[in-house]
Order: sequence, then structure tokens, then C-alpha cells
Amino acid sequence: MADRIPWARFGAVLFDLDGVLTPTAEVHERAWTVMFDEFLAGRDAPPQRPFSADDYLQYVDGRPRFDGVRTFLASRDIVLTEGQEDDPPGDASVCALGNRKNELFGTVLRRDGIAPYPGSVAVLDRLVELDVAAAVVSSSRNAPDVLRAAGLRERLPVVVDGNVAAEIGIPGKPAPDMFLEAARRLDVSPAHAVVVEDAVSGVAAGRAGGFGLVVGVDRGAGHDELLAQGAHVVVNDLAETLTEAGA
Repeated sequence: MADRIPWARFGAVLFDLDGVLTPTAEVHERAWTVMFDEFLAGRDAPPQRPFSADDYLQYVDGRPRFDGVRTFLASRDIVLTEGQEDDPPGDASVCALGNRKNELFGTVLRRDGIAPYPGSVAVLDRLVELDVAAAVVSSSRNAPDVLRAAGLRERLPVVVDGNVAAEIGIPGKPAPDMFLEAARRLDVSPAHAVVVEDAVSGVAAGRAGGFGLVVGVDRGAGHDELLAQGAHVVVNDLAETLTEAGA
């Protein structure tokens, strides 16, 4: 079998989770939209336009949760106190807003569950055949719950997520540190590892880390934008990387 992407040439593949392995990006976007629209509607002045899909892609997608809050608020020239990470969900601080979004996300995940993308599962199966290691690198602190809901937790024991980043004190995407940590845990050099990302910030992180291949998965960010941020190749679905896809 000759795969369209030469997975066998690499020692590890580092997958983003939301939008790459599972369609949870849609759930995240809905949760962010509800949270920010509630917040913006409750402000006295000046009037604010609602949170949009473009706002999600530009300011939030792929970033750690509190960073996403900060970046979006800065885009609207809104200054809010930082607060503490254990602030109760609400709108009194950056952390409270982030925790409100997390509350909304958890409600939807528990209610509806999640199924992984079939094309992504096919690539995971192919990596097992090739004895190529795999890990998940996700800014979300919900990554373990999402992996369990999708039936992927046991298949991907190495997870570098928002919880790990906070524990060891490394920055999130677009900095490359989380991907570099995952490569370190798999004992693979960045030049011999693949990053697979759907977010602009994640693609930029992969390229900044000097990884051997950065694969962009276009779930809405756009082929041209992912290429501009450093993806070596862009596909609509990971099934396209296997010879069976459209052969």
C-alpha cells in the first residue's frame, strides 16, 4: 500500500482533537457563540455585534480556553478583570466567561455524545499497521472526556492538553510547545513527526516547531489560509491521505 501521505516515513503523528479526530469543533463553536452572545447582549454600551463564525476562527479556534476569551475581548476593545481559574461560570471575569463556555460544552457533550470522523479512524488504523506512534495535542481541557465519549481514549494514551500545559507551565497554540512536549513524550524528534491540525493557530504552531510535515484539515478555515500559516498539504478529510480514498 502506498499512502498519499507517506505516514511510514515518520516516527509519530500528533493529532489535534476537535475538528481533526472528532467533530467537537462544532460543539465548541456553539458553546462559544451562546456564551459570548449572552455576554455581549448584557453590556450597557457601546452596542456590540453578535459573535460570528469568523470571530471563532480568528480569535478562539485552537487556542486555550482563557486565551480565546482574552483574544476575542481584545478584538472588541473590551477590558475585563482576569479573575481566578476556579471562578464560577458567569461574566464577571475572563475566567468566569471561560468556565461558562466549558459548562455549556459539557452539557452538550453529555447530552449528545460524539462520534469520530471515519476518515480519521481509518488513518489511526493505518498507523497501527505501520507501527507509527500517535498522540493527541489539544488546547481543550475537555480532551480526555471527548476521547472517552468518542471511544478513542485507550487508543491514544498520550494526551497533551490544556490541563497538561497548565501543570507544566507551557504556552498553548500558536506557540509550538504543546506539540514539542508530545514529541518528547513519544521520544521522537520534531523533524521526524507529523502535526495534523484544522485550526490556523495549530498549523502555525506545527510550522513554528520545525515538524517534518504539517497537514491541514480544512473544516472551515480555508485551504489558502491553512497553507499561508504553514501547512505543507491541506485536505478536506484525512481519508484523502489513504490510497483507498477516491482511488
